[in-house]
Amino acid sequence: MASHIVGYPRMGPKRELKFALESFWDGKSSAEDLKKVSADLRTSIWKQQANAGIKYIPSNTFAYYDQVLDATAMLGAVPPRYGWNGGEIGFDTYFSMARGNASVPAMEMTKWFDTNYHFIVPELGPDVKFSYASHKAVEEYKEAKAIGVETVPVLVGPVSYLLLSKPAKGVEKTFSLLSLLPKVLAIYKEVLADLKAAGASWVQFDEPTLVLDLDSHKLQAFTEAYSELESSLSGLNVLVETYFADVPAEAYKTLTALKGVTAYGFDFVRGTKTLDLIKGGFPSGKYLFAGVVDGRNIWANDLAASLTLLQQLEGIVGKDKLVVSTSCSLLHTAVDLVNETKLDDEIKSWLAFAAQKVVEVNALAKALSGGKDEAFFSANAAAQASRKSSPRVTNAAVQKAAAALKGSDHRRATNVSARLDAQQKKLNLPILPTTTIGSFPQTVELRRVRREYKANKISEDEYVKAIKEEIRKVVELQEELDIDVLVHGEPERNDMVEYFGEQLSGFAFTVNGWVQSYGSRCVKPPIIYGDVSRPNPMTVFWSSTAQSMTKRPMKGMLTGPVTILNWSFVRNDQPRFETCYQIALAIKDEVEDLEKAGINVIQIDEAALREGLPLRKSEQADYLKWAVHSFRITNVGVQDTTQIHTHMCYSNFNDIIHSIIDMDADVITIENSRSDEKLLSVFREGVKYGAGIGPGVYDIHSPRIPPTEEIADRINKMLAVLEKNILWVNPDCGLKTRKYTEVKPALTNMVAAAKLIRNELASAK
Repeated sequence: MASHIVGYPRMGPKRELKFALESFWDGKSSAEDLKKVSADLRTSIWKQQANAGIKYIPSNTFAYYDQVLDATAMLGAVPPRYGWNGGEIGFDTYFSMARGNASVPAMEMTKWFDTNYHFIVPELGPDVKFSYASHKAVEEYKEAKAIGVETVPVLVGPVSYLLLSKPAKGVEKTFSLLSLLPKVLAIYKEVLADLKAAGASWVQFDEPTLVLDLDSHKLQAFTEAYSELESSLSGLNVLVETYFADVPAEAYKTLTALKGVTAYGFDFVRGTKTLDLIKGGFPSGKYLFAGVVDGRNIWANDLAASLTLLQQLEGIVGKDKLVVSTSCSLLHTAVDLVNETKLDDEIKSWLAFAAQKVVEVNALAKALSGGKDEAFFSANAAAQASRKSSPRVTNAAVQKAAAALKGSDHRRATNVSARLDAQQKKLNLPILPTTTIGSFPQTVELRRVRREYKANKISEDEYVKAIKEEIRKVVELQEELDIDVLVHGEPERNDMVEYFGEQLSGFAFTVNGWVQSYGSRCVKPPIIYGDVSRPNPMTVFWSSTAQSMTKRPMKGMLTGPVTILNWSFVRNDQPRFETCYQIALAIKDEVEDLEKAGINVIQIDEAALREGLPLRKSEQADYLKWAVHSFRITNVGVQDTTQIHTHMCYSNFNDIIHSIIDMDADVITIENSRSDEKLLSVFREGVKYGAGIGPGVYDIHSPRIPPTEEIADRINKMLAVLEKNILWVNPDCGLKTRKYTEVKPALTNMVAAAKLIRNELASAK
């Protein structure tokens, strides 16, 4: 029985690629240095999978930024502003598209389906001149072959690529991106010819958009695309891979009828209805790649249950046509449990990271072939039983409190308009108040202090003194810049979710459980293994300390329950909403303690609320109901004069704007600048928003410093659709990934722009 891995983490077990990328971007190392680090990592990954017995090993999954940007490079679909003049796309053009440069902004970045991974959105139009401009797919295939590893080159499928794109600036929004299919397919044919010439026998097309609710026109594009590619696919085994949900019935019919396709990959972890589709009919003679090992979570596979499912599938498709696989790329999970030296043995026995999942895939394949490793399966069964019966997982008081929430919708008693009036009397803010989103740059010195404190190399007194000094600097800088509502800069936090998880019960933490979010940005999701509660206040000391340093309002900074949930590895033994309600109660306690401590503005970030939206429309209303309810639970008990902010970033919010309004926050700050101000179109279309709102005026994920005039122009665009008395001026997101040499001039220009528009508004009276 054969085995397959959809994709694998590329940052390395100790984030080697992250550090190589950042060194290259900072001009401290060469392109050759970066290429060597990445080649060494690829070699290690390919050999590891080969040694584990995996038959179908992926290549071309190793992106320097993301796989969709790799496809954009392969197709030569570079927006004109980057000044690319043809030829093989190099790092300068590639990273300018991803990050921007001194003269032009980056392309839009958004979430990859319902994950915390991001991709750079292709900008296309009728005038794009596609050309075969990156030979990375064939080069990586040859690289693996040279070390004796036969791989399956992975390409973003042509239809999914177009469906994930957007019309470029200046192109009519009604432009049909699928009309570009013939031009795109011409490049795919060249790529396929190269791969065949290099000796590839398999190719994998990732077509994850097939799990969405697609209309017949979009489904027809798949039929047309693979019919057009049929002759180019001749001589190759072709796998079309889907993931993150089950494939709708109509899409399943389309997929299984595609010409030139040998195999179909399905997610059996999140795709709970896929089995019924396959029982209803599977094409004779085709391969089924069964994704039974979860690529998005860190729990050990229930091998006995997976084996039972695989045996059912084997009875339908035949023994020689079933391949054991992961549910999706392992990119979304941590790299290797071996690197975790501080997790206790009980919890560790419940887990499997990417390296362990490779072993699980192979163990299941062997078991299906009659080579079951009884000791391995027995240890797995014992771990499953241990997790179900462990007393550390359940807390009866927490479960009772969460169950009691279901009787109320937890709305503040006064409407937002009256609350804003009460808050303005207390806060006395100018029109177009300025603020930032929370974090300030995380300097090398600051990281050193936190690291040494964790390693017990400095005392608690020394740590507190250093963090207080950092807060003082951030407060003084904001006062110097004349920002209206301040933040303390979050110097005590390495990661917003990890910081809170460390102080909540029911969470466990890793040392090296890093997962890529975008580019070189990695996060270390906490593991929610049990019922959640807050033993002690978490942020009150630092927020109170910061407020004591200034007469201006200081925001208390919290992460909301839905974001903590969506940015953690969540327990899979109870519904997600139950865990979310437990977290909401813990955050509610913290909000009320901040208010008692004299903090009058409290920001509860829900950056990931949109990210968790189910991919299928039939499931979305239920998710939004409990997610929005969870947010309201956190602040239902505060006074009218306490201003509740929330923040959201890097997703398409237009389709959930009514749920955002239903959150009933006093002020929302929201990503806007990098997505071509797409958010504003909602208000142009007549949606009425009465609460405070701060659509971001500049992109913090780019090193570029926006001029005052550009920011002022953005504010004026906002004023065309939003009332001046509700508009806030702020960056898109937190500033932790930027340098002070970038932050100071950017914020200076932001404040200057706000003052400029204030003066213009005053003169117009």
